[in-house]
Amino acid sequence: MREIAEKFLESSVKDAVITVPAYFNDSQRKATKDAGAIAGLNVIRIINEPTAAALAYGLQKRSNNVGKRNVFIFDLGGGTFDVSLLTFKDNNYEVKATSGDTHLGGEDFDNKMVNHLVKEFKRKNKVDINGNAKALRRLRTASEKAKRTLSFDTEATIDIDALYQGIDFTLSVTRAKFEQLNMDLFEKCLEIVESCFSDAKMDKSNIDDVVLVGGSSRIPKVQQLLKEFFEGKELYSSINPDEAVAYGAAIQAALLSEDVKNVPNLVLQDVTPLSLGVEIKGDVMDVVIPRNTPIPFKKTKNYKTTGDELSAVAIKVYEGERMIASENNLLGLFNLPVRRAPRGLPFQVCYTIDADGILNVSAEEESSGNKKDITITNENGRLSVDEIERMIKEAEFFKSEDMKHMEKVRAMNALND
Repeated sequence: MREIAEKFLESSVKDAVITVPAYFNDSQRKATKDAGAIAGLNVIRIINEPTAAALAYGLQKRSNNVGKRNVFIFDLGGGTFDVSLLTFKDNNYEVKATSGDTHLGGEDFDNKMVNHLVKEFKRKNKVDINGNAKALRRLRTASEKAKRTLSFDTEATIDIDALYQGIDFTLSVTRAKFEQLNMDLFEKCLEIVESCFSDAKMDKSNIDDVVLVGGSSRIPKVQQLLKEFFEGKELYSSINPDEAVAYGAAIQAALLSEDVKNVPNLVLQDVTPLSLGVEIKGDVMDVVIPRNTPIPFKKTKNYKTTGDELSAVAIKVYEGERMIASENNLLGLFNLPVRRAPRGLPFQVCYTIDADGILNVSAEEESSGNKKDITITNENGRLSVDEIERMIKEAEFFKSEDMKHMEKVRAMNALND
């Protein structure tokens, strides 16, 4: 991607704004940032995809000089699904709530279709192709093509020569059949839409525009169900669903660059997608920062020791929505030294989240003045600086090796010619 951009711009590219699904957790965001570093990019900001799409929408709407607007972003891509509810006023963009599923998208619709085709092939030919990777790959390609066709046509024909053991496979799939196969997934999308509204404590009748983002938002049934959910409201379609996110990321990059002129002075306020808290007695998750809290944010909470004569208190920091702490994602832990005393000794835990969504947790026991803090950079599952450097070097080394190989092949081919 970096090389494509450099070729087009005819100059080197170093800095980048990278978008992630809004429902990505802390470690997924960090892994994305690491991937950017390995590609030789300086990642200046990680931004949520629906928020980026909202920036693109907002810039389009600016020319119309509209007042306050509530906008719902519906982002259904190839592998992830996100929804966000935002309020625009003048140049301020405020995310009210966000929800989603990091494992729901176009690929899942393809899988349903592939399973259906495997069953049909077995029914017609009494042969099971489930174990054959090549046949399944050809089926998947045909399924995706048929899915796209069914977005503008009511019927698609799947025709594959010698799919397995020399048997040809031809089948006609109707749009109704495709919808029936995926209905449970479409309904899951709507449940996530509803949860976003209940988190934002807003009624769907207050929405001014529903913006569709991501290739899978073109599926007619998805659009129909959304229209029904918003009681017949027309869906906003003058934004390209494939390009909206990249367009918004470019706006964010321009806002963060000092040398870029003619960028409107936009202010963007995002939210944290998952609840953050600590484990308390009995493996219970005590939420300190609920999900959809605007960031940056700071909050302090008071706790008491639950054992006698303790020399330290273990503070475990989690993110997630489960009541059982250990079922959530452990971000980090540290021990706070405390003075030996009977149970009930008070101490404070303070949470701070910055604009990038990076969390810092500090704890203090006032009577002894003991203080301890941890910046959640999630080393657990995260690449160290040395590992990133090694991977960058490897990428460069293998690139030069590959280039040598290509030159050798070209020379041999030229000699043969």
